[in-house]
Amino acid sequence: MLEIRGFIGTHDKDWEDERQWSHPDLEITVVLEGSGRFVHEQEERRVEAGHVALIPSLSLHSFHAITPIRFGVVLVDGLPVHVRELFERQIVLGKPRIIALSRLDQDRYERLFREWLRSRSSMLKEPVRNDLAWIEILLLFLDEHSHPDQQSLTVSHTGDYIRQHLQEPIVIGSLAEMAGLSEEGFRKRFFKAYGMTPKQYQQMCRLEEAKWLLSSTDKDMQSIAEQIGFAQLHSFSLWFKKTEGCPPSEWRTRQRRDHH
Repeated sequence: MLEIRGFIGTHDKDWEDERQWSHPDLEITVVLEGSGRFVHEQEERRVEAGHVALIPSLSLHSFHAITPIRFGVVLVDGLPVHVRELFERQIVLGKPRIIALSRLDQDRYERLFREWLRSRSSMLKEPVRNDLAWIEILLLFLDEHSHPDQQSLTVSHTGDYIRQHLQEPIVIGSLAEMAGLSEEGFRKRFFKAYGMTPKQYQQMCRLEEAKWLLSSTDKDMQSIAEQIGFAQLHSFSLWFKKTEGCPPSEWRTRQRRDHH
């Protein structure tokens, strides 16, 4: 039988588990705010906002606050095989694992988590299927967006920066400094993380944002062009047409026709 619990736990800086404990559930605990220590048997790891502990069933563990800390916790037992596999492929040798989310992805995960908690308080026609679907979404999100080490997370922060500053030109030296790497090291780490160069990533983000603005808002073309980093409407239109095969105005018209 599927059993799922989810909650947000808030503790002061002096809080800690009295001892290492275990339970039959799979556990997914994300640190939403603050910092602390995660202990598994003889191993200890500092955890901070954006870190996620994936804890297999019957694994001894404990949490200890260093500062005031807030957790988002999911406890699951009885998952179908295909969903359980999503969890198990993110751990190593059946042991707890700490993975990291960038600040932007932490915010996205927290929104998903809170939306799931809100859905549970509603009168649902099929609460079990609803819970199962949400757990699968949360696990898929972690699988797609987590990073196994701090250096990868640092590079991910530069990806967040690029997404949030589409109007700015790509300056490799500044991004490398932000990541604490040489320019050559940054280029290699960025390509390993994203499968493309920073400039290509910026262009991809610009296109995604342009499409969202075109399909979801009534903003005029000049405003959209400026918002994603094009001072001239003509340059934006040529770039968009080269990428999508039609001008942005025509793309917007097609989208609205196809979805109404």
